[in-house]
Amino acid sequence: MTTVVSHNPADPDETVVTTAAAGAAATARAVDRARAAQAVWASGGAAARSTALGRAAAAIEDAAADLAALSVREVGKPLAEARAEAARTAAIWRYYAQFPYEPTGAVHESADGAGLLLTRRRPHGVAGLITPWNFPLAVPSWKAAPALAAGNAVVLKPAPQATACALLLAETLQRALPDGLFTVVPGGIEEGTALVGTADAVSFTGSTAVGATVVGAATARGIPVQAETGGLNAAIVLPDADIGRAAAHIATALAGYAGQKCTATGRVIAVGTALEPLRAALAEELGKLPVGDPADPATVCGPLISRAARDRVRGAAAGLPVVAAGTAPDAAGWYTAPVVVEAPDGHPLLREEVFGPVAALLPARDLEEAVRINNSVPYGLVTSVHTAGLDAVLHVLDRLDTGMIRVNAPSAGVDFHLPFGGAKASGHGPREQGRAALEFYTAGRTYTLAPAAGKAT
Repeated sequence: MTTVVSHNPADPDETVVTTAAAGAAATARAVDRARAAQAVWASGGAAARSTALGRAAAAIEDAAADLAALSVREVGKPLAEARAEAARTAAIWRYYAQFPYEPTGAVHESADGAGLLLTRRRPHGVAGLITPWNFPLAVPSWKAAPALAAGNAVVLKPAPQATACALLLAETLQRALPDGLFTVVPGGIEEGTALVGTADAVSFTGSTAVGATVVGAATARGIPVQAETGGLNAAIVLPDADIGRAAAHIATALAGYAGQKCTATGRVIAVGTALEPLRAALAEELGKLPVGDPADPATVCGPLISRAARDRVRGAAAGLPVVAAGTAPDAAGWYTAPVVVEAPDGHPLLREEVFGPVAALLPARDLEEAVRINNSVPYGLVTSVHTAGLDAVLHVLDRLDTGMIRVNAPSAGVDFHLPFGGAKASGHGPREQGRAALEFYTAGRTYTLAPAAGKAT
């Protein structure tokens, strides 16, 4: 039997959880149980679903301190950010608790005036969710809550490094939800493959390579699939920007949670005369950014998730000229200093996601070149633009080949009531979050209601 083990990134000798992997057969059985529960859930009416999701939000609020503390221990999330994620998770469930009352379709006029034409959206059945370790509470929730609101059941396969968080989240939600609606199957590739092979819809967040495999397998089965697969995000800084404020935003976006976010800043594009002031401001901001124990409320940049991740991040910037750098504590955890470097054309940093606190500083002669640099990578998740005026922003908004654009704000940030997703290699399928999520977790149907023969029209 395969065992799932997770360790504390700040204290690698500490084992957070050891549990048996579910296995393929048990994963398939979990989907079968969820499918039986889903039939009752979907037919129970809007009031029952709304009330249950509201109870789920309250249960998460009650358990928020424990959920945040476990996130610090298991995935090395800085305490302030872990607390914010727990609060946001409760807000996600409360937001989707209102959606069972939303219209599920429309009535249309028939061409000949006889009868009715109806459109209606119905749940798929069982939503299989495959989630990463970096947001162990929020990502499963922003997938599960809309799926359940629409009348589906959920089976969650979390990343092994976040197994304890997923189990505690499930335990918390199961106090509020009917039996069988939210199930966790611990494990890795075997369990993920089994879930994609048995669920009625699949939502994935993770690496580009694994996402492509998931999309291929789900598409071959003919089931709905969405995949969010990372980014190599740019911050564009124009000469008229508040350089100090822009540098502060960039520092937190590249080093917050050790850069382990798909929305983290990996490239800093300085336009024209912004280059030298920005270089100095970044050195100041990274130099004072708190790096260290994630249990310290002041910490912004904690450890990497594993030794291999730390070594990969250090190797990515090795030998490159350093523009700005923070410090790393002399401790047992998997720490590395956040850094901004200069990278030559063709360097992997300019094409590949590092998933760590490293960014490359790139000069651009003008805004046109900045747009070209931004669009030159395979990814297209989010771009931040820093400027004092709107003229330049309005000029380039639709030319930036990214799914999300944030003006005078860090690239790292999510508004859960708006669609979330990217272009190119950053994603596949419909957007997540907001009302867009309800579209993914339901299938449209068209009904034609014609009058019976002989009846008046």
